[in-house]
Amino acid sequence: MKVLMFGWEFPPHISGGLGTACYGLTKGLAEINDVEVTFVVPKAFGDEDQSVMKLIGANTIPIAAKDFYFQEADKSMSYLEVDSLIVPYVSEEDFWKLKTEKYPRNTRFIETNEGLKIDFSGSYGAGLMQEIKNYAVVAGFIARQNHFDIIHAHDWLAYPAGIAAKRISGKPLVVHVHATDFDRSGGSVNPGVYAVEREGMEAADRIITVSNLTRYTVINKYGISPDKVVTVYNAVEPVDDDPGTLPPKGVNEKVVTFLGRVTMQKGPEYFIEAASLVLKKMKNVRFVMAGSGDMLDAMIARTAQLGIADRFHFTGFLKGNDVSNLFRMTDVFVMPSVSEPFGIVPLEAMQLDVPVIISNQSGVAEVLENVIKVDFWDTFAMADSIHGILSYPSLSAHFKKEGRNEVGELKWVNSAMDVKKVYDSVVFQN
Repeated sequence: MKVLMFGWEFPPHISGGLGTACYGLTKGLAEINDVEVTFVVPKAFGDEDQSVMKLIGANTIPIAAKDFYFQEADKSMSYLEVDSLIVPYVSEEDFWKLKTEKYPRNTRFIETNEGLKIDFSGSYGAGLMQEIKNYAVVAGFIARQNHFDIIHAHDWLAYPAGIAAKRISGKPLVVHVHATDFDRSGGSVNPGVYAVEREGMEAADRIITVSNLTRYTVINKYGISPDKVVTVYNAVEPVDDDPGTLPPKGVNEKVVTFLGRVTMQKGPEYFIEAASLVLKKMKNVRFVMAGSGDMLDAMIARTAQLGIADRFHFTGFLKGNDVSNLFRMTDVFVMPSVSEPFGIVPLEAMQLDVPVIISNQSGVAEVLENVIKVDFWDTFAMADSIHGILSYPSLSAHFKKEGRNEVGELKWVNSAMDVKKVYDSVVFQN
């Protein structure tokens, strides 16, 4: 079975868990004999791992002035060349020259470089919505140029690309919901993002969610039939033993870590409030907030206001071996997410013998037993849990041993097998 998969990021160029999950799932699918994945991203950098799949950058695909499509006539398919409704232009002068010529009303003029290719940043900047639209345009060309049996689009950024590929090819579409705007916004949903999400879900033949928590959101907030939505839990890549570039611990003190985007969704303020409560009982503790985001400055200011800035360390965004190295210094990892569709980071921590505290409002809480679970808003319970693990070596040892054993069973090939069942359910019914 050949899979045309659309994502937005791929290691080593990632900003969070989405790229990590896509990579893990792709590697898992590669272990299944009859599955072949072509993975598409807006921008290919050239240093991505392509040992388990073919990777295409939308930035490498020329936008031709002629378009091809299939037209059904009397139940037979004929191949026709038609004037394209996609017209590329290279410069502002070129654009205005083209505008003086006669084109159909619904013609789209797309800015390209000299090679008639669209430039993508592959990031999440101010031009994100336009890049999503351009990605969908290129997806149509890719769908014409590749043979495949099914389309798989990861998260809302890639849904329009998946829809475009489906319209061109007629192949079934699976969309993978790693998060919704209800998670990212805390309920203050962006209407434009919601519209893209809902259109993708409605166009899909099947929807994969990363937890039952997310499945509930898809069904109840987007009006999707429960029969169409399947939960497939994420997994974790085996630990990287490379020590990374961070310096050794260097202090004979306990270290409690938060690692993730410093945004409302991840609950960083609850971590800081719990830290303040712990420091009233224990002095030999340092707290690390690793990550970047729009709440970072406010969190730094809050530690100063609470008088605990000297016990806090803000590292900025970490990736790769530096994440593993930080966990090797860590005595407790805390994920106080307000709304976490899944949450791979706790699994990474558990692989490295770190006791874990997670919020009940996380999808990963559905599959983990050897962790402490608290409500994100209950900072007293969070502080008590941190204090207990730091104060009782036997409790810490239990979570280290049992946690590592538990997470060792969460393999990407198992998740991939479940995804393959979803593929089969739509490919073989059509």
